[in-house]
Amino acid sequence: MALYTKTNLRNQVIYSVYVRNYSEEGTFKAVENDLDRIKKLGVDIIWLMPIHPVGEKARKGQLGSPYAVKDYRKVNPEFGTLEDFKSLVNAIHDKGMKCIIDVVYNHTSPDSWLVENHPEFFYKKPDGSMGNRVGDWSDIVDLDYNNKDLWDYQIDTLKMWAEIVDGFRCDVAPLIPLEFWLKAREEVGKVKPDCFWLSESVEPEFITYLRSRGMVALSDSEILQAFDACYDYDIYKIFRSYLDGECPLSKYVERVNMQEFIYSANYVKLRYLENHDQDRAKSFAGSQDALMNLTAFIYFQKGMTMLYCGQETENANRPSLFDKDTVNWNTGYDISDYMSKLYEFKKNPILTNSTYTLKAFDAEDIMVGMHITEDKKLVGIFNLKGKKAEVPVELEDGSYTDLLTGEKVTVTNGKVCSNGQPIIIG
Repeated sequence: MALYTKTNLRNQVIYSVYVRNYSEEGTFKAVENDLDRIKKLGVDIIWLMPIHPVGEKARKGQLGSPYAVKDYRKVNPEFGTLEDFKSLVNAIHDKGMKCIIDVVYNHTSPDSWLVENHPEFFYKKPDGSMGNRVGDWSDIVDLDYNNKDLWDYQIDTLKMWAEIVDGFRCDVAPLIPLEFWLKAREEVGKVKPDCFWLSESVEPEFITYLRSRGMVALSDSEILQAFDACYDYDIYKIFRSYLDGECPLSKYVERVNMQEFIYSANYVKLRYLENHDQDRAKSFAGSQDALMNLTAFIYFQKGMTMLYCGQETENANRPSLFDKDTVNWNTGYDISDYMSKLYEFKKNPILTNSTYTLKAFDAEDIMVGMHITEDKKLVGIFNLKGKKAEVPVELEDGSYTDLLTGEKVTVTNGKVCSNGQPIIIG
């Protein structure tokens, strides 16, 4: 883990915004106008997906992927001006939230400013032409971090943006040498000492595939030497496999429990149900009760909670990265108040420095999680298939208050009756 990472990050919520598809206008101003609603939802950090101009050459779709960046030092005119962006960041700060931006440092668009001005910064194929090493990323060309002049340019760019924003979410960070990230963190720290670093880590299968091709592919343990937090992709595939009926719940729970001892004591994982690369939770949860349980679970888990814009109105459609595909804010569903209540719970101090364990009851499709400190216990019961059951808990018999509903919950003979709704007591 990054040496100075603070464990109170485990009490925070990140909200991911894709500016293009956040509103019909698709502008910084439209996001700024909605900050009161976002703040009320319960958010500490707003992460803006790439804000830079999008390349035109080899573009996918009509508008192109925001991850095919044309110029790292400019903002996408589609979203507004640099002044509009600064206004948005200032407004986020005025609301008591922080703002981080996406950093896409593995590659650029084939017509980027760097391609035109520094072709020596790029990976070359055997025939000497630029290209990419991952086949389906056809709209980008890879950078070559063997060139140390590239390091200086990239770090100077980070320092420029660190004068404005509070941190960075770094796209496919494991494909870039760890030494670069360590140096970048050190240098940016001179401008922004409390800069927050979030890595999009990658799936285990992708790591082994890239390594088999002789490419850099950092494990989560490696990436957490430079970053404050990383994605949950080390276990996400198994989570989805359970929901798809391909493996028992206990297999997923076993992997979650492993995180407690394979990472350092101050590890921070990003806990999410969905993101811009994954299906919407509404499309795979199975039922409304399951969705509510899963939503409560990502707040209860040890780590930061991440929400993707539109999750609060239960969007089932994952917006296209390449075209205009606006989030539906009028689905007929709205769990914003529920998320606000969960946000209040997220601030519980026990979540900051607990020992975390999770237990599966496969027959009932129920998980029981527990945060433990020297003098406190917090127990969460998450019922994923709505089966009525008496669930064993490690609490003394007696009456407890459910932190989500305020209702009384009775522990009798070491068990709690579960009727399908999430329960958090302690």
